[in-house]
Amino acid sequence: MLNLKWVAALVLFVIAVQPTFADDRAKILGTWKLIAYEAEIQSTGERTPALGKNPSGYFIFTPEGRFMSVITGDGRKAAKTDQDRAELLKSMFAYTGMYRLEGDKLITKVDVSWTPLWVGTEQVRFFKFDGDRLQVISAWGEWPGKGMRRGFLTFERAK
Repeated sequence: MLNLKWVAALVLFVIAVQPTFADDRAKILGTWKLIAYEAEIQSTGERTPALGKNPSGYFIFTPEGRFMSVITGDGRKAAKTDQDRAELLKSMFAYTGMYRLEGDKLITKVDVSWTPLWVGTEQVRFFKFDGDRLQVISAWGEWPGKGMRRGFLTFERAK
């Protein structure tokens, strides 16, 4: 009898929670334009612009489950040399893959990326909606030469 109560409780929980996942899936679909990208420094809590004051970029979520992202830093200039081209990689990121939502997690199984290290990995981000805005927060990670940080990206639905 105790097991039947647990099964009933689980079924009720799944029924109650499932619409939330479905609502978020429907809400996230479409094209989102980047309006801010900040990095939070773990040791101090300080937030600073991650790619300049006016980075550019988009997140795109398709109904088929495809995610696409391209973000570029503020003030990028056309490359004239191989060194210039190499430096441009430090002020951008781009990747795509199939995505899924699990609670407040956005998980992308990367199949194409500006960095080969991400191909075949699952990139986990956290998300929340704030009115007509989408906020995406990365996990804490070591930023080369900058210590432990995480990114805060804010998007508005593209019109």
